[in-house]
Amino acid sequence: MTVRVLVVDDQTVVRAGFAAIVDAEHDLTVVGQAGDGAEAVALAAELDPDVVLMDIRMPGLDGLSATRLLTEKGDRPRVLVLTTFDLDEYVYEALRSGASGFLLKDAQADDLLTAIRVVAAGDGMLAPAVTRRLIQAFAAGAPTTTTAEALAKLTPREREVLTLIAAGLTNAEIADRLGVAIGTTKTHVNALLSKLDARDRVQATIIAYDLGLVRPREH
Repeated sequence: MTVRVLVVDDQTVVRAGFAAIVDAEHDLTVVGQAGDGAEAVALAAELDPDVVLMDIRMPGLDGLSATRLLTEKGDRPRVLVLTTFDLDEYVYEALRSGASGFLLKDAQADDLLTAIRVVAAGDGMLAPAVTRRLIQAFAAGAPTTTTAEALAKLTPREREVLTLIAAGLTNAEIADRLGVAIGTTKTHVNALLSKLDARDRVQATIIAYDLGLVRPREH
């Protein structure tokens, strides 16, 4: 199936560049482009995209508010935040608001395309090069929104799997670390996502930091 993508950025040239990269792929198609958050929300309702590439800083309704509006209604569309990171102070909050990941605007084309496919498949995408900086910059001082009651729902094994997800391990790596089958790991992941009402692994990572299961490393 072709992944339907909505590109949102207030700069026309940037939108066109991303759209050209996406449309060149046989399994991806750009169904629309928006110049601000309000237009993005309206077009998403009309066009039903699978993935929204969302800029943060835009006039009028910004990307953070638009992300919240788009994700509060269900699993579609999934939002991939495009950020300059060093300038955007809202990336962490965007993830808390329901975004399925973030990627630097200067990422390589292949990384952008991979991120779209990963997010469309229902997983989360955190740019490896900046994940640690993101967590250090925002997680430590972020207000906690998830209560300990959520943590109490998890079995000890699910809690352990959650900490490994937050550490950035894949299902295969978690299975190897715990000495279990990958199918068992997937079962644990699906169970904890359901119990925590988390959309994907990115949201689970945010919750893990919220609950203090993991802490930013000081390096």
